[in-house]
Amino acid sequence: MTAPVFEQLAVGDVVVERELHFTRDTLVRYAGASGDFNTIHYRDDIATSVGLPGVIAHGMLTMGAAASPVAEWIGAAGAVSDYQVRFTRMVPVDGTDGADVTVTATVGALDADARTARIDLKVVFGGQTVLGKSQLVVAFA
Repeated sequence: MTAPVFEQLAVGDVVVERELHFTRDTLVRYAGASGDFNTIHYRDDIATSVGLPGVIAHGMLTMGAAASPVAEWIGAAGAVSDYQVRFTRMVPVDGTDGADVTVTATVGALDADARTARIDLKVVFGGQTVLGKSQLVVAFA
């Protein structure tokens, strides 16, 4: 992948499209890395007893995984300097099929003086947005 060049970007450019696949194993590994062992992330009986559809992905896992393609895209050409999201829906992770989340990253705004780009993320599971107002600011070197 070639490094992005700030001067070649335009508002509306799609810079990354990626499908992420979460499995129950993904959730267990994330729980170990994060220390978040809330049982709603690995036990269907507990998740359904509190009104959830079943085991759900950690919100911070979804948030971090959604930003990863943009961090990979910017690479050594710059860095993510800000990232904000609004959690709008849960991502249920089926014990057999897992869950597929689609991420589309689009240039939302450019600041030539600061050499930054606002990247808007569309993060979708099952046809519905799971992270609303999801935006990163990347600062170019």
